[in-house]
Amino acid sequence: MIKPNSTCAQSAELSDTVLISQTLAGDDRAFEVLMQRYHLQLYNFIGRCLKDYELAHDVLQFVFMQLYISLPKLEHNLHSKRTKTPLKSWLFQVAWNRCMDELRRRRSILFSELDLLDEDEEMTIVNIIPDAHPLPEEIAEHHELQTVLAHAIQKLPPRLRSVVSLRYAKGLSFVEIGRVLNMPENTAKTYFQRARPLLRSELALHS
Repeated sequence: MIKPNSTCAQSAELSDTVLISQTLAGDDRAFEVLMQRYHLQLYNFIGRCLKDYELAHDVLQFVFMQLYISLPKLEHNLHSKRTKTPLKSWLFQVAWNRCMDELRRRRSILFSELDLLDEDEEMTIVNIIPDAHPLPEEIAEHHELQTVLAHAIQKLPPRLRSVVSLRYAKGLSFVEIGRVLNMPENTAKTYFQRARPLLRSELALHS
């Protein structure tokens, strides 16, 4: 076990790009800092996607394995002006894709003889329970409306639900949401704006 020291403290302040370069240079502590930096965010995100926090551990390990394998490519990407993608967005996209694989696998077992879900719904994040904050400003003034908000989000059309879940559950920017969902930033914004009045209408029924 690595004991806290000034070197570790300094490493925690370094950028993702520097930590990736240090890892490629043979500094295992740099990679540990990267994992610690994103561990909780990714674990919570994966757990909400799958609604299975035991399986989330396995998926998280897969994400970090892919991160380690992809370090050379990521280092080049982070230094490129044309294809630069923040590491956070890359990690969430890998996590998203793996979660979708797990959900498809789970559904193929449960519905091997019955095609009960349409293609769009299969490709969305479902059953995400949002964090306690932020809630919609005007309506969800009380903490107990968190559960109501979760149900309201689940009632949204699939594409709107995906955008809103990433926005509320993880606080991702629209640029990051676009990268995760493979859509333009403006499209993510449009979906979010379409979802807000639907959420407000649903929450107003419980206010």
